[in-house]
Amino acid sequence: MWWRKKKDKSAPMTADTKDGLGQKLKSLFRRSTVDGEFLAELEETLLTSDVGIATCERLIDAVKTAKTPDQARDVMRDEMMKLFESKESEVRSQKSESNTSEPQIILVLGVNGVGKTTTIAKLAHRFKNEGKKVLLVAGDTFRAAAIEQLGIWGERLGCDVVAQKIGADSAAVAFDAVEKARAKGYDMVLVDTAGRMHTKQNLMEELKKIDRVIGKAYPGAPHDRWLVIDATVGQNGLNQAREFHQAMGLTGIIVAKLDGTAKGGIICSVAELGVPIISIGVGESMEDLLPFDAKAFTASVMSDDG
Repeated sequence: MWWRKKKDKSAPMTADTKDGLGQKLKSLFRRSTVDGEFLAELEETLLTSDVGIATCERLIDAVKTAKTPDQARDVMRDEMMKLFESKESEVRSQKSESNTSEPQIILVLGVNGVGKTTTIAKLAHRFKNEGKKVLLVAGDTFRAAAIEQLGIWGERLGCDVVAQKIGADSAAVAFDAVEKARAKGYDMVLVDTAGRMHTKQNLMEELKKIDRVIGKAYPGAPHDRWLVIDATVGQNGLNQAREFHQAMGLTGIIVAKLDGTAKGGIICSVAELGVPIISIGVGESMEDLLPFDAKAFTASVMSDDG
C-alpha cells in the first residue's frame, strides 16, 4: 500500500483510512447499479472523508458517465489520477533543473501543532541519507520550545543548527543561516518558521519578510516554500493551505499525521489548490515521511480486492 514503509513490506495501511474512504468506496462499488441513490451515497462518502467540494463535484460528474459500478470505479480512478499527474511532472522537472552547486533553501511553513518541526527533522534525516550536508534554521523565535526542539533534533541527527535567543528577528536568523550555508558548502537549508494564528495578517507579513530577506542573502531563494498540514483536521487543513498559498506562493505541501484519525480524502482535497504534494507522514519514526506516490495512493483507495 502507498503508506507502507520501504523497508517493511508487511506494514499495514492505516486502519482509519482503510476503514474510511477506501473501505466505503469498495462497498459502494459492489452495488448492482449506478443510480441516484448510488451517486448520493458516493457524494456523502467523499465529503465526510475530507474530499473537498470542488474535487467531489469533479469526481461525481465523471462517475455519472458510467453504466455500471465497475465502470464507475475505473472512471473515478482515472479522474483521481488526473488531480495529481501534472503536478507530479512539475516536481520532477523542478528537481532536474535544480542547481547542485549552491544550497537549496526550503522555507517550511505551517500553523502551530501540525508537526512542522518534527517533519523538518524527518526531511533532514532523508536528505542526510542521500549524502547531503544539511543546515537547520530555528526561524520560529517566538517560542522557546521551538528553538529548543530544533536544537535537540540537530544533535540527534548530526546536523548543524543556526539559532538565536527567543524574541530575535526571525528574518535576521534566516539571513545569517543562508550566508553560512553558502560559505560553508551546505547542500540543504531547512528554515523553520512561526505558525501562530494563520488567519492573522501580521504572521503572513512576518513570513513574507523572511522570504524577502532570504532573497537578499541569496538571489532566487528560497527555492521552495513547503507547507505542513495536519491530516486529522480535515477541511481546516485545506483552508490553511489556501491562505498560505495565497500569501506565500507554495511550491509543495506535506501532509502529516496520516497515521492518526485521518480519513485520507484530504489528499484529494489539497489537490484543488494545484500545489504538488511532496510527502506524507504516516508514523512517528524518522523513516515514516514518505515521498507521495499518486499512483499508489489512487490504486490503494480505489482497490477492488478483498
